Amino acid sequence: MFRKIGVSDLRVGMFIQDLNCDWMDHPFLRRQFALSNEGQILKIREAGIREVYIDPARGVDGPGQDAVEVERELDREMVAFAEAAAPRQRQTSMREEVASAQRIQGEANALIRDLMQDVRLGRQIQSERVEPVVGKITQSILRNSGALLSLCRIKNKDDYTFQHSVSVCGLQTAFARALGLPPSDIHEAGIGGLLHDIGKTKVSDEILNKPGRLTDDEFRQIKCHVVESRRILEATPGISAIAVQVAAQHHERHDGSGYPLGLKAGEISQMGQMAAIVDVYDAITSDRCYHKGMEPTEAMRKIFEWSKFHFNPELVHAFTRCIGIYPTGSLVRLESGRLAVVIGQCEGNLLKPLVRVIFSVKHNHYLPAEDVDLSKPLGRGGGDRIVQHENPENWGIDIARFL
Repeated sequence: MFRKIGVSDLRVGMFIQDLNCDWMDHPFLRRQFALSNEGQILKIREAGIREVYIDPARGVDGPGQDAVEVERELDREMVAFAEAAAPRQRQTSMREEVASAQRIQGEANALIRDLMQDVRLGRQIQSERVEPVVGKITQSILRNSGALLSLCRIKNKDDYTFQHSVSVCGLQTAFARALGLPPSDIHEAGIGGLLHDIGKTKVSDEILNKPGRLTDDEFRQIKCHVVESRRILEATPGISAIAVQVAAQHHERHDGSGYPLGLKAGEISQMGQMAAIVDVYDAITSDRCYHKGMEPTEAMRKIFEWSKFHFNPELVHAFTRCIGIYPTGSLVRLESGRLAVVIGQCEGNLLKPLVRVIFSVKHNHYLPAEDVDLSKPLGRGGGDRIVQHENPENWGIDIARFL
């Protein structure tokens, strides 16, 4: 049984099961390792990590809370929040929007690749090339945010940096819209999201894609991409202060444990606090050469957990309302013993999304695809409920095929 303990209770001989943070917030190669010296504990503290999970079966035990109970508490908190969530605005259907979203995603991926190459060659970013693409992303998000955001979950490991930028653009845009920000701010939030990692052009590909443990110096170089992003965008004509905030503050943390400036709470702009949540959510749900991405529902549980220290809790709640307890593209098991892909969020209840039923667990075979609105009763297109989320890999299911 894993145990969650405070960093102050760490001792040499314990086995770290999970560092309980995004990979960019710690300097270790792995999330799981035995504590063999005090220096490792010091590094964990210096990284701003407050709580970790240990495995008492593989090392020294310590005071703390069983992981299962932690998950139950988080689930209870999320369920209570979801049941009280405000109604959502009606949108274009997933089926209607997905083809347009695919074209926009491809155009945005190509654009950010070109822009990063230009910066590497010493050329200035042309903001007039960015504006129309972000405008298309914004319009797609307004029509149906789930279409583009679900497609952005599917990434090629070799093109992660480009695809992550497009994902953050879409998520930041959707987040700003969910908060009811003015249209001009929503647009600038998208620009900041698309360009937030432009400073990674100043970090070598060998370090960015290194599958092994980073040295302390390599870790420092990666962290410098935030300063470089700010410098590049501030020197680019036509880039707003809002967009710069997204790039400059997306690694700052609510408790002051982030970088590069160690800003706290109100010292971080609203856009910067939003970007911190969005950036981590996309990072932990993405496959990389050094870790396997989480499923969206598990990632939302982690974001909730980390809001205790690292994120603004009110903004975490708003982000959850934006993408759902079961985000579009999640695989869920229904009470009826069927598996379904979440294809949209329903008004007024984040626990009852619109799903596409595709598989029978009982008979272990695919079913004719059927769309079910879980917010409706039996006989009116509903009559089922989610009992848990599932990992598509465990069932050999290609989620993209059903979107």
